[in-house]
Amino acid sequence: MQFLLRPAQGDDFETLWTIDQQCFEPGISYSRFELKLYMRRRGAFTILAESAETHEIVGFLVGECGRRGTGHIITIDVLSKVRRHGLGSRLLDAAEERMRTDRCSSVVLETAVDNQDAISFYKSRFYLVTGTIPRYYSNGVDAFVFTKVLAAGRVGASSVGS
Repeated sequence: MQFLLRPAQGDDFETLWTIDQQCFEPGISYSRFELKLYMRRRGAFTILAESAETHEIVGFLVGECGRRGTGHIITIDVLSKVRRHGLGSRLLDAAEERMRTDRCSSVVLETAVDNQDAISFYKSRFYLVTGTIPRYYSNGVDAFVFTKVLAAGRVGASSVGS
């Protein structure tokens, strides 16, 4: 499968929110208000992925570059029908490259302690568990905090603007 990455535009929002609802169960998925808030934060960027054949939006990532040199992956959502085709890695590569460009030296993210697929994915991408946040999600589930040091230079993804 081939995917095209591009910055999200305002009229993409409803599709992105719908994807988030499909990717995460209630209590972990974002409300419209929350997702819009995260996408509009200072330093935030949203990269979306489209099928090269149909131009259907099939995934996205919301990240931000903090003022203290730490990036944050807020969410990464990939529809189940296109998982295991490298799309999550491409989105993460693009976000990490963006963060390096914005002079972030590290990146953090959170994932539910019971999300084994995500935990395995982040560990395979050299993220380390650096903490646990009790009852992080509104459904009461704890979150692992993952951290990765971003080495200077490119790691292999083409960059995507904001």
